Amino acid sequence: MSGKSFFIIIGALLAIFLLSNSLFIVQEYERGVLLRFGKVDNADLKPGLGIKLPFVDEVRTFDGRVLTLDARAERFLTVEKKSMMVDSFAKWRIIEVGTYYKATNGEEPRAERLLEQRINEGLRNEFAARSLQEVVSGERDQLMVDLTKALNQFTQNSLGIEVVDVRVKRIDLPTEVSGPVFSRMSAEREREAREHRSKGKEQAEIIKADADRQRTIIEAQAYRDSELLRGEGDASAAAIYAEAYNRDPEFYAFVRSLTAYRKSFSGKEDIMLVDPDSEFFRYMKDSKGK
Repeated sequence: MSGKSFFIIIGALLAIFLLSNSLFIVQEYERGVLLRFGKVDNADLKPGLGIKLPFVDEVRTFDGRVLTLDARAERFLTVEKKSMMVDSFAKWRIIEVGTYYKATNGEEPRAERLLEQRINEGLRNEFAARSLQEVVSGERDQLMVDLTKALNQFTQNSLGIEVVDVRVKRIDLPTEVSGPVFSRMSAEREREAREHRSKGKEQAEIIKADADRQRTIIEAQAYRDSELLRGEGDASAAAIYAEAYNRDPEFYAFVRSLTAYRKSFSGKEDIMLVDPDSEFFRYMKDSKGK
């Protein structure tokens, strides 16, 4: 191999080496910083292909997606000095790459340790300001909202990260605490149940009394209307009888006699002792009563 060919190969390899150390790629889900002589020169590299100075610049990339911090269970005290074991987790992401790099040297485990310390401190303060009942069932959601807000006031400026959410996975009460707590909760539920039953019984009595009142009113109105109708019917019947009597007294007497016969002989067991010549049988002879 000639000397000229050797230098060409060496030059090509050197060019490839320099080119490979001059180009870098930042993925869509990543955040990056450009370091020049170890100091931050560009704190927010855009996703895509970039160029840097070989041996002078260094590119550090970090995961820009929402990450999960599964914190260790810690023992906290409530305002009544009741102890409990709290297992929590947090969702976080990088928002200021330069601040994040300066605070953690770009090391995710270090960032998680710092964040875990702040979360435990925040939980300790929030639990210490609340009672056991409020922590277990009453104000847990509000506690998490307050804690997330307080954490972001520190982490966004000091660590360059945003705490998206903090949640408590589990709260374990010590044996000496769990018994009284469960008993108190059971008594509270029983008291609420008695209160609901009492209100239901009261409402039932009110509904029943109102129904009885309405029934009495309806019956009275129905009786009044029936008596009015009966009176009107009797008056109409009397008027019809009077008109019929005035038109033909003999026919009226005949109809009344037939009605009396029908009522008198309605049963087979009826026995009557009446003189055949009695006025009662006058229409038994002929229609003229002769």
